[in-house]
Amino acid sequence: QVQLVESGGGLVQAGGSLRLSCAVSGSIFSIIAMGWYRQAPGKQRDLVAGISSDGRTNYADSVKGRITISRDSAKNTVYLQMNSLKPEDTAVYYCNVEGFPRRSSGLGNYWGQGTQVTVSS
Repeated sequence: QVQLVESGGGLVQAGGSLRLSCAVSGSIFSIIAMGWYRQAPGKQRDLVAGISSDGRTNYADSVKGRITISRDSAKNTVYLQMNSLKPEDTAVYYCNVEGFPRRSSGLGNYWGQGTQVTVSS
């Protein structure tokens, strides 16, 4: 069974940095894409950044230049390095993975449990 284990959230002052990690627990045959989403209270869950199996990345306009997504394919882990954090970055951050759990299975979409990021002004 595929599970995602997140870590790295916390409280930081504006202008500070945090690094989130998300590791795939359990076997997975192939990962297509990994990403991070966030959801602030009363708002919808939005994409922050994504990275494909060939390393292509995409970012929300609001985080470009401040946040970097990367992955370690050998460890099935995705990272989110967040610099120059702003109070408006405060949200629960969720890891997402799209992949095939087994060679013969259909495409699965998996979510982490979420990790709170709070940026104080």
